[in-house]
Amino acid sequence: MPDTSARLLALLGLLQSRPEWRGSELSVRLGVTGRTIRNDIDRLRALGYPVDAERGPSGFYRLGVGAHLPPLLLDDDEAIAVAIGLRTATGIAGVEESTARTLAKIDQVLPGHLRGKVEAIASAVDQGPANTDSPVEDPEIDPAVLAETAEAIRREEWVRFDYRDEPRVVEPYRLVSWQRRWYLVGRDPDSRKWATFRLDWMKLRMPTRRRFAPAPMAENDYVDFVVREVASTGWNVHARIRVLASSADVLTRINPAVGVVEAVSDDECVLVTGADSVETIAVYIGMLGMPFRVSEPPELVDAVRRLGARYAEAAAG
Repeated sequence: MPDTSARLLALLGLLQSRPEWRGSELSVRLGVTGRTIRNDIDRLRALGYPVDAERGPSGFYRLGVGAHLPPLLLDDDEAIAVAIGLRTATGIAGVEESTARTLAKIDQVLPGHLRGKVEAIASAVDQGPANTDSPVEDPEIDPAVLAETAEAIRREEWVRFDYRDEPRVVEPYRLVSWQRRWYLVGRDPDSRKWATFRLDWMKLRMPTRRRFAPAPMAENDYVDFVVREVASTGWNVHARIRVLASSADVLTRINPAVGVVEAVSDDECVLVTGADSVETIAVYIGMLGMPFRVSEPPELVDAVRRLGARYAEAAAG
């Protein structure tokens, strides 16, 4: 039998799950006697939960009007996970208002040091456009990297990190979530050039505590910038593919998130794209439904040959 506190939480959860419960049903679900259920109901009432009871053969227990949730206890990583989930849900049609209300309620019960992390993430994150899924396993993001980067954005402080073993210092401006990957949009303090950085490739170093005067992009430009930059720098594999069709025709066939199209002539263009595997690129370019030529990288050429042979064999059989 679970201890009293765990049993009370389980009982409260049952009472919240449907309008009415018979005492015998609660006894069976919790594995205790009817007397224990009655005592636990009294304990819930003493804690401020109004539980109504109807006595008699058809009697029942019901959580009364004014019931509230038990205290919400989250450690740092759980608070970050809640903020990420709620921020993602804001892009789902029909739940924007309820998501905002939920985030506000959670904010009320969080202690100050967790509230700052949640607010930083909520204010620093944008989402890129949806696109076709990838068979490559999703990268793992260290919650501490996400939270500390968001804090640096909120505090307007330089962030120092190693990026694929190369030391970097940037002015952080925005976090963008796209294709289940996270990107930091930052600016080099010396060259003043904008760049994107995948968070799963970042290893944070000691905080700089050095403030900067922000010179941000327009609010809606961060996602577009990430989409353009990822096409040329943000994937494990990149490719420039000759497509024997006009750039206008190619743009009508692809999601803008796939890559950047560069016009060469009226009937030829170059698609700059990428993915986390050559196999993914090979499948994507075949879905264009247009003639194309691939000359590099060699791994992509081999992947296209293998895929072509597989399709040819399937059609012959």
